[in-house]
Amino acid sequence: MKVIEFLDSQGVHYEMSQHRPVFTAQQMAAEEHVPGMAVAKPVVVRADKTYYLCVLPACCKVDIDVLKNALGAADVVLADEDEIAKIFDDCTLGAEPPFGRLYGLETLMDATLEQDTFIVFQAGTHELAIRMDLDDYKKLAQPRVLNFSYHMR
Repeated sequence: MKVIEFLDSQGVHYEMSQHRPVFTAQQMAAEEHVPGMAVAKPVVVRADKTYYLCVLPACCKVDIDVLKNALGAADVVLADEDEIAKIFDDCTLGAEPPFGRLYGLETLMDATLEQDTFIVFQAGTHELAIRMDLDDYKKLAQPRVLNFSYHMR
C-alpha cells in the first residue's frame, strides 16, 4: 500500500494496529478507543472539475456550501464510489488514507482536527489503522487548512 511505503520512506514515527473490519470512521474510533474528533475521515469531492481530498473528524460532515465558498467553486459534489475507486486504486473502497498528494489530489484539512496532538486513520483496508502525531501528518500531507465541517448530531 502506498501509504505505508510513503510513511516508511519519510522516516516518521507511526503506530499501526489491526482491528476487526469496520466500515465507518466512527466505528474505527470505537475500535481504536479514541474520540471521533481524533479520527481523520477522508472525503473526496469534485469542485467544478477538480478533485480534492477533504480530511475531517469522524464525527463531522462536510458543509458543501462552506467548502464551495472557500474554494471559490461554482459547484461542489461528493465523488461517487466509481470515481473514488479509480483514484485510490490500491485501497479497499471506504478505507482511503488521508494523503491526497499520494493520489494526485490536494488535501484540504478541516481546522477542527487541530484540537488533538495526534490523528488516527485507515491504512487502505478496513482492518488496519495508523496513529501518528498531527504535526508529522501535516508535514507529510501538506494540507490546506480550512473550516468546512459541522458536527453530526
